[in-house]
Amino acid sequence: MKKYISYIVLLIAGLLLGWFLFGTSSNEKTAHEHSEVSGIAKMWTCSMHPQVMQPEAGDCPICGMDLIPAESSAGGLNANEFKLTKNAMALANVRTSIIGKSNTADKAIKLSGRVVENEDNSAIQPAHFDGRIEKLYVKYIGKKVTKGQAVAQIYSAELTTAQQELLTTYNLRETQPQLYKAVYNKFKNWKIHDAQLEEVLKTGKIKTSFTIYSHVSGVITEISVSEGAHIMDGKPIFKVSNLSTVWANFDVYENQIDLFKKGQEVAITTKAFANKEFKGKVTFIDPILDTKTRIVKLRVVLDNEAGDLKPGMFVEGKIKGTTSTKKQIVMIPASAILWTGKRSVVYIKTSKTEPIFEMKEITIGNKIGEQYEVIDGLNDGDEIVTNGTFTIDASAQLQGKKSMMNKTGGATTTGHENHLGTEATTTLKIERLKVSSKFQNQLKTVFNSYIKLKDVLVNDDENNGITAAKNVLQSLAKVDMKLLKDKNAHEKWMSFEKEIKTAVTAISKTSNIKAHRNHFKQLSTNLIGAVETFGIQEKVYRQFCPMADANNGAYWLSKEEKILNPYFGDAMLSCGSVAQVIE
Repeated sequence: MKKYISYIVLLIAGLLLGWFLFGTSSNEKTAHEHSEVSGIAKMWTCSMHPQVMQPEAGDCPICGMDLIPAESSAGGLNANEFKLTKNAMALANVRTSIIGKSNTADKAIKLSGRVVENEDNSAIQPAHFDGRIEKLYVKYIGKKVTKGQAVAQIYSAELTTAQQELLTTYNLRETQPQLYKAVYNKFKNWKIHDAQLEEVLKTGKIKTSFTIYSHVSGVITEISVSEGAHIMDGKPIFKVSNLSTVWANFDVYENQIDLFKKGQEVAITTKAFANKEFKGKVTFIDPILDTKTRIVKLRVVLDNEAGDLKPGMFVEGKIKGTTSTKKQIVMIPASAILWTGKRSVVYIKTSKTEPIFEMKEITIGNKIGEQYEVIDGLNDGDEIVTNGTFTIDASAQLQGKKSMMNKTGGATTTGHENHLGTEATTTLKIERLKVSSKFQNQLKTVFNSYIKLKDVLVNDDENNGITAAKNVLQSLAKVDMKLLKDKNAHEKWMSFEKEIKTAVTAISKTSNIKAHRNHFKQLSTNLIGAVETFGIQEKVYRQFCPMADANNGAYWLSKEEKILNPYFGDAMLSCGSVAQVIE
């Protein structure tokens, strides 16, 4: 019996030893195999197009760049937060800055304005009697005249009758001197020179026309009549301005009024004299606000003895210092801000150690230098994206997070869903201001001319860029802002129009296609804002290339869903994605 017990004990001991030696190894092998499976299942993505996900390394099907390992899903994030890979951050040149309160005393407020003639030194040369202009000696604007210079010959039936009265009373001057003097003074009231009257009295012949002499000196800035025209007493013949001093009139928006006061020094520059600065002081601020444009006029008187400043020139004024009630305010660079409709948004970095971001709506105030005041939405010490903002916004949209055009989050279209195995399902609704269909049609004409310019860049057509840009300027000039009755719409369009005109003008002045593409980004950004804000009653695709503008990213508009990249042309024609469908 003892013998059997010994055998059983040995058997159990052997089983336990076998389990200990081989069972653990089996578990380790299982765990190891599981790890290998997990490693094999690792996904690869494109740093520029994070919507691309492939099970193995290779090239991006959109831009051809090498794929990089995709980071595992970021757990623990809030609903509106999203995370980027560090490689994507580096390749897209995304930079962030910690914002703080800035002392506004050393900042320069920039204003746009125009040179006009000094109305205090302007005068009208009127006619002092009814008549017909037989001959006009001043026939073009810009001609200089001096006081006492002959400017016109005028025939007047009234003066013919008066001359007969003069001759009659002249013969009675001894017996009726007061009557003669009254008739003679009537000619003086008509500004007829004594020499012309003496000629009539000496010869006894009635003159058929009289010469009009200028009673002011200056430069002709306006001519109101032509030879053969009939003119009435008191009506102007021409306008004369003394341009030794001129006015620079600047537009000040309603929310900027408290920043300015009389006596502030203004440094003025103009493109005509890029290396020259003109100095002046604020002499007048219009006490009445224009209810249509919501602006007031600020005036600076400038010395112009050299004649460099011509009426009609566009100028930029810089005013140092501010009278704002806030001595210190949060300031952020313009590159950090994305505008759409009524909203301004930035991207805030929510983690100190990880590239995790969240969109934030803010309220901005005045532009001071290259920065904007932040009235609401950010705090001292916040870290925001200041470079590569478009790339961050594109990533937010692709991940279904809150973004510039999707303030509630959710799926967006990318333009590559069909060949990447998914379908585009969402067209986002946009905040839009109500405007007349007539204004929308005028804006649509601008859009159509923009598309032609875009096609020129797509085709690498350096020769036709200037012509296409001039066509955009012509269509822009035909947009009637008086159709915008709402003050918010009016102000918004004025802002868009100014930036669009600046960009297109720059394109029209050079044949360098690289320069065209640089300015095309500014043009596109502002036209996108205009189309999204006002609408053009047409389906439009807002497309995005993260590699444009030195990897900062840039948008453009297209009539078709197919990607044809205007920033690279044939070099990377299909690089990009549809960021938004605008309807």
